[in-house]
Amino acid sequence: MSAGYQQGYQQPPARRPMPQRRKVKKGRVFLAVVFVLLLVLVGLYFYVDSSLRRSNALPDYEGRPADTPGTNWLLVGSDARDDLTQEQKDELSTGDAGGKRTDTIMLLHIPSGSGKSTLVSLPRDSYVDIPGNGKNKINAAFSLGGAPLLAQTVEGVTGIHLDHYMEIGFGGFAGIVDAVGGVDMCIDEPMQDPLAGLDLQPGCQELNGTQALGFVRTRAFATADLQRVQNQREFLSALSDRATSPGTLLNPFRAFPLLFASTDSISVDDDDSLFNLGGLAFGMGGGVDTATVPIGGTPTLDGVGSVVQWDRENALRLFGALEKDEPVPADLLQQPG
Repeated sequence: MSAGYQQGYQQPPARRPMPQRRKVKKGRVFLAVVFVLLLVLVGLYFYVDSSLRRSNALPDYEGRPADTPGTNWLLVGSDARDDLTQEQKDELSTGDAGGKRTDTIMLLHIPSGSGKSTLVSLPRDSYVDIPGNGKNKINAAFSLGGAPLLAQTVEGVTGIHLDHYMEIGFGGFAGIVDAVGGVDMCIDEPMQDPLAGLDLQPGCQELNGTQALGFVRTRAFATADLQRVQNQREFLSALSDRATSPGTLLNPFRAFPLLFASTDSISVDDDDSLFNLGGLAFGMGGGVDTATVPIGGTPTLDGVGSVVQWDRENALRLFGALEKDEPVPADLLQQPG
């Protein structure tokens, strides 16, 4: 290289490194945003949790069954209409009956280890011993003493210790279905029931809140309540799948309405929390084993009317397995259709 060229050539200036301060500032902004989001989420959790309706649904009493393995929920659907406007009653076809009774009674057992949860329907006309009130239909316990007497009755006839309680009314049920955007159900035959405001054609379809309420309420079947409790279990399982799906949980336009619909419509025990409700939903997500208490007969009794008598031997097999946190014998489960 010539001396002249060397003399005119200049080394390009070295590239200056990005100031460390700028990197630190971006990191602090990111951490601040994450911190604020966490505060919002934590605040939202405690706000929603504090908004849940609570009552002393599971009080201790003398002779109560000892704690049993796994997690046991008493799920109750009531026919309370007190919080519905006349327009809502008309839309949901609930009628104007006063008082508060149980339309749905289910026992959900979530195993302590792996395996499916088990959802058992207790027909509301089940003829059982109600503490302090003799024998009567099981839904009479709710009318006579509310959630505490119903829970005590269920524990007494099943031998299973209840850990949690959830109750939902007509309007709340429809609101939750609408909050998740409806629930897909496949229907084999036409379903018409003017009393429940139901008119569905065969085929797979998405039910909105009003249709879903009619679907789980109707008794317009040859087997009346026995078919209804099967429909209720199928729908509740499908609703749990929808509520815990990524399409709901990751969609703020689904997740937040679901949260607020739940607080407006669900009643739980004093010791229950939003965290427990999440465990309930995920315990049912992905499918459950289902059963109805084995039936021995459906006689009509003087002063009581038509009742459902349990098959005592097989009922003991069913609840004995749940009490020990063991799989329910296959012959007692509802086989998928």
